[in-house]
Amino acid sequence: MKLSMMSYTLARLPEFGVQKMFAMSADLKLDGLDMVTLYDQKPADIRKMSEDYGVPLVAYTFFARGLAYPDAQNRQQGIDDCKRGIEIAVELGVPTVMLPPSPPKDCQDREAIRRNYIEGIKKVMPFAKQAGINFTVENFPGQYSPFVTSADFLAAQAEIPDLRLTFDNGNAASGGEEVGESFTRVAKFVEHAHFKDWYISAEQQEGYRAMLDGKWYRAALIGEGDIDQRSTVRAMQAAGYDKYINIEYEGNDYSGEEAMRKAVEYLRSLFAEL
Repeated sequence: MKLSMMSYTLARLPEFGVQKMFAMSADLKLDGLDMVTLYDQKPADIRKMSEDYGVPLVAYTFFARGLAYPDAQNRQQGIDDCKRGIEIAVELGVPTVMLPPSPPKDCQDREAIRRNYIEGIKKVMPFAKQAGINFTVENFPGQYSPFVTSADFLAAQAEIPDLRLTFDNGNAASGGEEVGESFTRVAKFVEHAHFKDWYISAEQQEGYRAMLDGKWYRAALIGEGDIDQRSTVRAMQAAGYDKYINIEYEGNDYSGEEAMRKAVEYLRSLFAEL
């Protein structure tokens, strides 16, 4: 298994800069970097930074929120956004793209949103295949997210055989699944992965989000929350997963740099232990 920088983890912070992110990735000897949008940079310039710092670009993440809607205008916008994301991935030289399937704020019907995404992705998949790009969705957290559980993804994959998954272990837990078991169910379709952590509460608390499993979640640093990281790693080892794992941190208890360093140290120690 290989550790990769997730630009989103640092981009939320005021000291963020794309070049600084590459420098930190090189300093931490990470195996790759996942660009979550371009941050107003040109793909060629990002690719040059990757080469200069010796940090491979391994994935590109973009948004296509129009796919969540049933009407033709929104769906076409989502399809166009996906096609542009795939074109950028080709320019970056990455093999994999990820679409976070976020639900609209005005909709609380998970099944309907999932159906909308499925129908939209069906239109996009031939374009991705022709470009030689692995098209993935994430098991995305939230009460009304269309893809949270392994069953959610497998329902879509049954209709779209070339669809692949970016597996997020923290998000799997938010759907009420044991994280190792969740990974095992979808292992043969996992093209990329995210590790994150949460503090989980059975009751509502300030700063916590309601999730699909009926519990409340607040971002934690990997290794400090309630997600069973060992179970995820064991399941990955059993499945022979040897691809990339993004380090994701959404909290504010640490600076971006401190969070990355602590998470990398923890995960490398965990990998060595298991």
